[in-house]
Amino acid sequence: MNGQALPDFHLLRMNIMASRGAARWRHAVALAAVVLAAASAAAAEPLRLEAKIPLGSVAGRIDHMAVDLARRRLFVAELGNDSVGVVDLDARKVVHVIAGLKNPQGVALVPAQDTLYVANARDGSVRIFRGAEYADAGRIDLGDDADNIRVDPGGARVYVGYGGGALAVIDPAKGQKIADIPLPAHPESFQLDRNSNRIFVNVPDAKAIAVVDADRKGVTNWPTRDSAGNFPMALREDARQVVVVFRRPASLGVFAMADGAPVAAPATCGDADDVFHDARRHRVYVSCGEGHVDVFDTEGYRHLARIPTVAGARTSLFVPELDLFLLAVRATAREPAAIWVFRPDA
Repeated sequence: MNGQALPDFHLLRMNIMASRGAARWRHAVALAAVVLAAASAAAAEPLRLEAKIPLGSVAGRIDHMAVDLARRRLFVAELGNDSVGVVDLDARKVVHVIAGLKNPQGVALVPAQDTLYVANARDGSVRIFRGAEYADAGRIDLGDDADNIRVDPGGARVYVGYGGGALAVIDPAKGQKIADIPLPAHPESFQLDRNSNRIFVNVPDAKAIAVVDADRKGVTNWPTRDSAGNFPMALREDARQVVVVFRRPASLGVFAMADGAPVAAPATCGDADDVFHDARRHRVYVSCGEGHVDVFDTEGYRHLARIPTVAGARTSLFVPELDLFLLAVRATAREPAAIWVFRPDA
């Protein structure tokens, strides 16, 4: 009996060791599968967080942004701080602050004059700053709630939405307002169509999208019917479509440029304030104050991803020339004010 017990014990020990080795192997394989799956999921994210650029002691709401491509600088309208922060995108730090403003909302650079235009809500002024040092170069008083700014592709005109319903037309060579285009209510986001010389304007208080003939100054209104809160807007010039985001209900409204005919209306995240078209990847990005960025394709407007951010971070800027998606994150108890830098996937 004793002679038989020893080989049996040895065999049992070998089986146990083999079993443990197999278990370790299975565990290693399972762990590798989890790691590979996570890496694959990260690689598949349409926007990858690359950096967070601190804005310093900036409190309150952050509004719109613009970029100086030549100097690779970002302008951030720090509305609640009465300032515009100037961020060096290469060094990834704030290099200048324009203070003493009055609730700055819209910002835009006019390269031909090397001037920065800043629209102020509280006093209705448009302030002008020149050069790399942002020297004070003038002021245009519009009267009330100066908001979004756009520059025409040739740089010959600057448009500013303001007041109870108008676009101010500014000659940047003279630094003067030369005309007003009346609208049915206060304009929010608007976009210039370089192919037709029309301006598409979100007018949420009138529950409409206004279509302006910039030559004849005539205005046609497209009613938005049961959809309200149309603040963000982008143009798909390749498909001749106007892309609008509604807040009530939260949806992406796509319309034919020719006549306003509806194309698509998928649901999206809430409290949106910016939308951009990524022509290279055939995508649309929507930044929402509820704390997400939604990504859609433009073939049927299928929802691709919902990327978590921070509550209140609803203002963004997509810069195709730098291939960056920039999100303005206001200060919270858990997050400092910062620009989150996302890189779209290849």
